[in-house]
Order: sequence, then C-alpha cells, then structure tokens
Amino acid sequence: MQTKDRYIQQFDETQEMALTTKNLHIYYGDFEAISEADLQIPRFKITALIGASGSGKSTFLRSLNRMNDNVADVKGEIWYRDLNLNSKEIDVYAMRRQIGMVFQRPNPFPKSIYENITFALERHGITDKKELAERVETSLKQAALWEEVKDKLNQSALALSGGQAQRLCIARAIALQPDILLLDEPASALDPISTAQLEETLVNLKQHYTIVIVTHNLPQAARISDYTAHFSQGKVIEFNNTKETFTDPKVKLTNDYISGDFG
Repeated sequence: MQTKDRYIQQFDETQEMALTTKNLHIYYGDFEAISEADLQIPRFKITALIGASGSGKSTFLRSLNRMNDNVADVKGEIWYRDLNLNSKEIDVYAMRRQIGMVFQRPNPFPKSIYENITFALERHGITDKKELAERVETSLKQAALWEEVKDKLNQSALALSGGQAQRLCIARAIALQPDILLLDEPASALDPISTAQLEETLVNLKQHYTIVIVTHNLPQAARISDYTAHFSQGKVIEFNNTKETFTDPKVKLTNDYISGDFG
C-alpha cells in the first residue's frame, strides 16, 4: 500500500465515458458538502461510491441527474454526451429519461404491476398498447422479475415483497430505456436472499446500462462493481478499479476504511 493523500485513476482515450464531473462543488447553505469530486465514470460498467455516512457520496450521486435542484447549490460541470447537465438550458425532465434513479427504499406506485411501468411511458407519449406490453415484458425480464410476476401483472404492486418491489422500481426506470442508472443504497432494506438477487440483476444490466451505485455494504461493492470511488468529508480520496481498491489501496485513509481500522 502506498501512502498518497489522494489517488484518482486516469483513463486513456479508448475508454468511453458516460459521465464526467469537473470542478464540482455542492453547498447546503454555507456548508460545502462536496469540494473535490472530479470523476470520469466509464460507460457500461458498475461504479460504486463508498464512504462513511455524511461523506458526500449520496449528494454526489443525486447531482448527476439534478435531484439536488432546489435543495443544494451545485457549482461546476457535469458532462454527458457533450452537454453540461448543470447548465440552466438543460431540460431536466428530458435528461432524467436518459439518467434514471432508484432510491434506497422500494417505492412502487399504488397501482398494478403493469401500470407501475406504463405510467411514465404514457406520460412520455407512448400509448400504443402493443409497444407498452413489449416494454413491460422487456423491462421486467431485464430486472429479473418477469417469471415471478408475469401472471400477476394486474395485481397491486404493493403486494410484492421488498426485493421484488425494488426490482420493479428498476424495471420502471429502465422501461424508459435510459443510458445510465443511478442507485442510492438499493439493497439497504432487503434481506440477504433479495440482496443477492438484486446484485445478480445489476451485474447483468451493465451489458446495456452504465450503473452508479451508492452502498455502505463493502462486500457488495467488491462483488459487483468494476470501479470504486471512496468519499471522505466531501472529497473523492481514491478512485480506482475495484480489485485494486480492495486489495491494494493507494491511500491510507481508504485502507483504514476498508479494513475498519480507525484507531
């Protein structure tokens, strides 16, 4: 292990990036929640954001699709497909169709399973019944939920188990066919079996989507992510491929966090 204060992996030009943040600073009033978080997030990979509570990882995640609007003051640049998402000219609602989000606790709508997925599609102008049915089936299959609910599509989504409900929320997000999926501790309320199912789903989904996940579960980050960013006090202390982060961290603070050695 090296003893650098900070280590950020740099990519060559052959690696396509899904998102890039530059000079990003996020304030809640006078409190600077994010001060150093310039990152390149590779496309079709899973990037895990780890760190202690209050380290800034969820604040950073929520900034990537403007969920911090009207809550925090976000300064700097967030680049996606040659667009600075932090620009006033950005259509936030259209952007969120490309960058979907799944929250910590499953939040299915009080509607049928089928309507949970078609609701947003219809609001975006998709009304053809055949296309809607195809989108429902495809998204549920990608979320590894189709076989469990294909005969219950007209039943209330509120009757689903926690793990099923969270996978439904993922299906609901990917039904809009986004490029990027943001997940804020999606397994924190799930049992171990449901967590394992969710993790398998996410690993399969990276064939089609770029995934950024906040997790307090370090073994989970080690199991499913390709890259890991360690946040501490609003700064990215270390960003590297996950294997090196967990086996040969370049920063002592990262090593201490992963090993639980805070003495």
